[in-house]
Amino acid sequence: MPRTQKAAPQAPSTMKELKDTLWKAADKLRGSMDASQYKDVILGLVFLKYVSDAFDERRAGIHAELSADGYDEDQIADLIDDTDEYTGRGVFWVPANARWGFLAENAKGAQVDGVDKSIGLLIDEAMDAVMHANPQLSGTLPRIFNRDNVDQRRLGELVDLFNSARFAAQGQGGSDGRRARDLLGEVYEYFLAKFAAAEGRRAGEFYTPAGVVRVLVEVLQPTRGRVYDPACGSGGMFVQSEKFIDAHHGEGSDISVYGQENNERTWRLAKMNLAIHGLAGNLGPRWGDTFARDLHPELTGSNGADFAMANPPFNQDEWARNEDDPRWRFGVPPARNANYAWIQHILSKLAPGGQAGIVMANGSMSSNSGGEGQIRAEIVEADLVSCMVALPTQLFRSTGIPVCVWFFAKDKGARAGEVLFIDARGLGHMVDRAERALSDDDIAKIAGTFHAWRGVESDAAPDEYTDVPGFCFSATLAEIKAADYALTPGRYVGAAEAEDDGEPIEEKLARLRGELESQFTESARLAEVVRAQLGRVHV
Repeated sequence: MPRTQKAAPQAPSTMKELKDTLWKAADKLRGSMDASQYKDVILGLVFLKYVSDAFDERRAGIHAELSADGYDEDQIADLIDDTDEYTGRGVFWVPANARWGFLAENAKGAQVDGVDKSIGLLIDEAMDAVMHANPQLSGTLPRIFNRDNVDQRRLGELVDLFNSARFAAQGQGGSDGRRARDLLGEVYEYFLAKFAAAEGRRAGEFYTPAGVVRVLVEVLQPTRGRVYDPACGSGGMFVQSEKFIDAHHGEGSDISVYGQENNERTWRLAKMNLAIHGLAGNLGPRWGDTFARDLHPELTGSNGADFAMANPPFNQDEWARNEDDPRWRFGVPPARNANYAWIQHILSKLAPGGQAGIVMANGSMSSNSGGEGQIRAEIVEADLVSCMVALPTQLFRSTGIPVCVWFFAKDKGARAGEVLFIDARGLGHMVDRAERALSDDDIAKIAGTFHAWRGVESDAAPDEYTDVPGFCFSATLAEIKAADYALTPGRYVGAAEAEDDGEPIEEKLARLRGELESQFTESARLAEVVRAQLGRVHV
């Protein structure tokens, strides 16, 4: 017998309540499987709950519209299942056996057509039904809920817990129908961050810290055109681009998203993430190695990417290297490090006026091994590097490797023949012992400096650019050549100017010398006291 569904609370859930509820949900399965497994279970359920809530909300809206137009209940019943009324509004069609109400009623399992089915099997069938009804989700949703290592009792409790969380009818402002999507998107990103912290080093393949992504997005300002990420992870670059557009009163539909991801599970996370944020991204028909098989060969020349943003694997020592690959315009990358393969691949994808931002290990800025120094020199001389940013340490929980961001531009305008260097290593604050974060002000300082240098108007940009010792410096290509094409910002920005405290330097030196002599005298006195005390000790 199916049990009675527990009533959902009438009051909308706040963001804090939702996050607390859903993290408790993760705890339900934490002891029975590893982090990567329960990540897929939890995020899959979050997605299914969202599409069901959004579907129910749209269904109620259709009913209200038809009732207002004078239709009776029989007529409404004939019309309310028109799929176009849902998909035309950006709502996924959810078949009856995939709706949350059905799953909640059968959280302990059910007998269907004389067959006993566990809640895990019912959820797997729900995932199949949603993918079949919405071809754009084909191959995306996890079907892992009926496996032997999934505790069905705990999974049922999990469904009960999710039943109290609402991703629709939140009562937030705005009439564009995106409030539920925005809410769920924030929860999804929150969970990605939490799972990244739980998985440690393994998390690097799917998660780039939000602050690092925002540096790329705020500097490049991708408001229209084609946006590309050849190592897209869970899609954070695309999501932050959509948020940037929304914050500047644009439309997410002004960008076309292209991505590729080599890890199957991460590719599925990205597909769900884009769907949640209403982004119709082209991540290829399946996951795949960017070097072995480029899934977006159409992105080239005049049809290339207007913006490319990526956080590829650092210092990748095993990759599909082909010395005859036409992408190696500036030189064949070494076999044991793919850094310059990623850089050249992305450069090959840019449209004539395209721009790119790539997160790299710091070693990429000065390495000369395997011909990397010559490749870097060729790229600099082609005047493609627009800005180099050295980031602070510990931004990535998954690695202790110091990182930087390379920015490229096919057309630097009035800044042709120059490169902006920004040393941002002193920015950021520690959120715990292991991780540092960039504040809004930190990100605005980096982006505003770049925009002022380029002469681009932005909220964060000062009226005009000036070099700031210890932070930023605009170098000519001749100056970079003189430094043997090393692109480390610290070589160019110099030391920060010392603050003038009003004390003449001669007087300050005399005062400090006197204080030091006094400390030496006191140190000698204390040493004599210690010796005297030791002399009284009898062994």
